[in-house]
Parts: sequence; C-alpha cells; structure tokens
Amino acid sequence: MSPVSNSTPALRLRNLRKTYKDVVAVDGMDLEVRRGECFGLLGPNGAGKTTTIEICEGLTAADAGEVELLGMRWETDEKALRQKLGIQLQETQLSDKLTVNETVRLFASFFHQGPSVHEVIAQAQLTEKRNARVGGLSGGQKQRLALGCALVGDPELLFLDEPTTGLDPQARRQLWDLIEEFKAGGRTILLTTHYMDEAERLCDRVAIMDHGRVIALATPRELIASIGIEHIVEFSVSGSAFDAGALHVIEGVRGVRHDNGSVQLQVTELHRAVPAVLEELTRSGVMLTELRTHSATLEDVFVTLTGRRLRDE
Repeated sequence: MSPVSNSTPALRLRNLRKTYKDVVAVDGMDLEVRRGECFGLLGPNGAGKTTTIEICEGLTAADAGEVELLGMRWETDEKALRQKLGIQLQETQLSDKLTVNETVRLFASFFHQGPSVHEVIAQAQLTEKRNARVGGLSGGQKQRLALGCALVGDPELLFLDEPTTGLDPQARRQLWDLIEEFKAGGRTILLTTHYMDEAERLCDRVAIMDHGRVIALATPRELIASIGIEHIVEFSVSGSAFDAGALHVIEGVRGVRHDNGSVQLQVTELHRAVPAVLEELTRSGVMLTELRTHSATLEDVFVTLTGRRLRDE
C-alpha cells in the first residue's frame, strides 16, 4: 500500500446511496473532509446523518457509491482502517459490571498502539472514577468514557455520532473540551449533531443535510452570512387577530414566520427593526407578551433553506 499524502482528503464520498424499504436515507451524496478539520454533518432526525456515518465506519454497506478514508477503502484495507479510526456511536453499550479501568483496558487490547490506559482515563477526566463500575457513572461520565474508548488507538480519524445528546449543559461542555483537545493534535473529526451551538463551537466546516442530500456546505460563519440575515426577532402576542403580514413592509425585515401567536422576523438592522415592530403592534392594538432577539445561527440557516426547524416533527 503506497503512502498517503497529507493533501489526500481524510474522507471522500462519491455518489453515495442507501435505501431502506421505501425510504431513501442517502441520496447520491458527494463529500470531502480535509485532514485536520472538525467537519459537522447537521440535520434533523431522518436526514441521513447516522446512515452516512455508519457507512463511513464500515458498519453499514452502501447500495452504491464510493467511500475512501485516509486514502484507503473498506473493500481492500479493512484491517489497516480498523487501526486508524476511532468511533463513538450514538449509544455506546458498555458493560455495567466492568470498572472504568477494565473497560479502557479491554478497548485498548483491540489496537496495536495508543496511549496508556492511565493516560486515556486521565484524558477523559475519570481518574477519580477509575475503579468505579460503569453502571454507577453519571450520563456525562459514561459519554466521556465512551469517547475515551474511541481514542485508545490514537486514531487519525474520529467519528462522533451525536456525542452529547441527552447531556446537561455542564457535561456537554466537558465533552466539547475533550473533542477540542483531540483536534488540537492535528487529527480529523467527523461529527453529527442537531445542536447548532455545538456545530458553531467545534466545526471548521459543516454540511447541512435534509432528505439524504447535502443542501449547503461551508464554514458556519459563511453559511450564516449567506442568508443575508444578521438578527432574529421573536415575539408573542395575545389573541390571534394580529396580521403578521403587515410586518413584511418594515425596512430591513427579510422574512416573517407566524405560528400559533408566535412571530419570528429575520432582520438586517436590529436597531431599526425593533422600534418599527413595536410601533406596528401599538398601531394594531395588539398586546405584546414576549420579545427576544438573537444573532443569526445555523438553525436560522436551516429554517431559511427548508422552511422548518431542525427539531420540527
């Protein structure tokens, strides 16, 4: 096997397809992940994120298309790839009766090289829990242990499938710190998530998926800038007689979304739009019950592209 150039993408997908019965999970997907970057796959449940990452991990066979990882392919280089990849699944089922130390030692036995068990446990911030049984760990501690188990082989490419789902804010930030530490070593990460703040914090580039396709790809900042919206104004009013359509004519308002008494405006100049909105509400005799603003995010990019939220059912 010839040496792989650093200019070779860490991951290359060409025309990837996967169908389950009547559902097209991945629909002709093309993608390249550069070496040394944290790349995010974003999208709602059912968008095809997990199927894509499971094909990349060698856990699911594609119906069609090509998958190349670190210049290698599953068909010809499976043993070599297994030594170079780290994988954290959406739900990692670890034995409750094993201790943290025994669990890491077990996973380390699968790899030819890597840091010591002591180093992995310290990296996962579980030194004080090294002799505790897995069944007694908190949710955040179990996720850090699962990430530690994914790192035992010192992988070149790390797959993380929604690693912080269900965690409290503190546990999420602790896991983010571990991911950033891994990335600082020059390794590559493919991350799936539907938390936009997570993607904006961790990812160099992101691909937004919907219905098995990539509908947008760029850096988080570039994607946010591409929709031409600087801020989001959200407010609620009492009663249902308010005509949100009147807000379209306000200068700087680029979009209006009205749902069950809650209104969301996409605006370019917050200091002009908010007074004008309040004036319109007063003129209409409508009582404002709630008002909040935030800078545009990747969530707003998804709403602009698809007309629905990431967490819409």
